[in-house]
Amino acid sequence: MQSRTTRKFWRLFYDLPLLQFKKQQGEDDIYSARIGLQYRALAVVEKDSAVWYCVGSHSEYDRLV
Repeated sequence: MQSRTTRKFWRLFYDLPLLQFKKQQGEDDIYSARIGLQYRALAVVEKDSAVWYCVGSHSEYDRLV
C-alpha cells in the first residue's frame, strides 16, 4: 500500500510519539492512527494507497468522526 500526506501532516508528525493504527468501526476505507494519548490522525484508503488528512488533538478527532 502507498501512502500520501499533506505538508502540515509531516510538520506535525515529527513531533509525535508512538503510532498505533486502527480501522474505524463500521467503515471500510477509513483508518485512524493513535499518537500517544492526546493525538489522532485520519486516513482514507483508496485502492492500494492511504491518503492522510489530519493530525490533531483527541477532541478535534472526535469532532471529525
